[in-house]
Amino acid sequence: MSNHHHTLIIDGTSGISGDMTVAALLDLGASEKHLREQLATLPVDGFEIAVTRANKHGIDACDFDVQLAEELENHDHDMAWLYGNEAPAEHTHEHEHHHHDHGGHEHEHCHEHDHEAHGHGHEGHHHARGHHHRSLADVTAIIDGSQLSDGAKRRAIAIFTALAAAEAKAHGKTPETVMFHEVGAVDSIVDVCSVAVCLDDLGIEDIVVESLSEGHGTIRCAHGLMPIPVPAVVNLCQAGNIALTPAPVAGELVTPTGAAIVAALRTSEHLPARYRIEAVGYGAGKRPYEGCSGTLRCLLVHVDA
Repeated sequence: MSNHHHTLIIDGTSGISGDMTVAALLDLGASEKHLREQLATLPVDGFEIAVTRANKHGIDACDFDVQLAEELENHDHDMAWLYGNEAPAEHTHEHEHHHHDHGGHEHEHCHEHDHEAHGHGHEGHHHARGHHHRSLADVTAIIDGSQLSDGAKRRAIAIFTALAAAEAKAHGKTPETVMFHEVGAVDSIVDVCSVAVCLDDLGIEDIVVESLSEGHGTIRCAHGLMPIPVPAVVNLCQAGNIALTPAPVAGELVTPTGAAIVAALRTSEHLPARYRIEAVGYGAGKRPYEGCSGTLRCLLVHVDA
């Protein structure tokens, strides 16, 4: 976009997810053409991206969606709850999860999918057997095997490393033994790499996030009811010293991938004393919540010396 130093301010008052972040960065001015070219170099198949417009509470926003190949559509594309190598068959994703309002396809934990959350219409079913899993090393190899810039690779790997550490802590594993379900991993790899590519394209060096708003209640998953924020988000916020602000929303606003983006990439939790807004971008969430805008707002700013 330009060669001079940019600062990104992420407004977390409606939470954050991976796809909302990509959408907001595209809305800021990151090149969709460049993003598509870069994603085409990933050594994974079976996905397409859709970039459209959506109106959320009267705000015109960009919507980013990862669409998986037809044979993958009956799966949870959100990286489902991560398990170690010894994961029992019945512990893969049993879908019917009350999904994050915003990131319709971006959940790493055990799920039972609320199918209306994404409009994919897939029915809950077991699909543990016969599916490949990917370790953090596998995901890192995929990213390294692409033609993303060194900076984009570094950021993408940092996000996945933070995510794996948080999931490992939740499950009593090590980051090396946490496994990503293949179908969900493709979706999350695309989201995370897209964030990294767009940040690189915009020339962003500093990322400011004061706090993240989170809803309340529980999520029903294969293990039963899980409190919000879910364990991975709790661990990421603890590790990244991320302040959470309770929102008057019954449901999850911060997804694990969203929290991982902040934990891995944030450079400051304090707004600059003076800054000038160069561009604003809005990323659309997938579902409406009463009590929040349903969009992620990002500001591209120049900080006054």
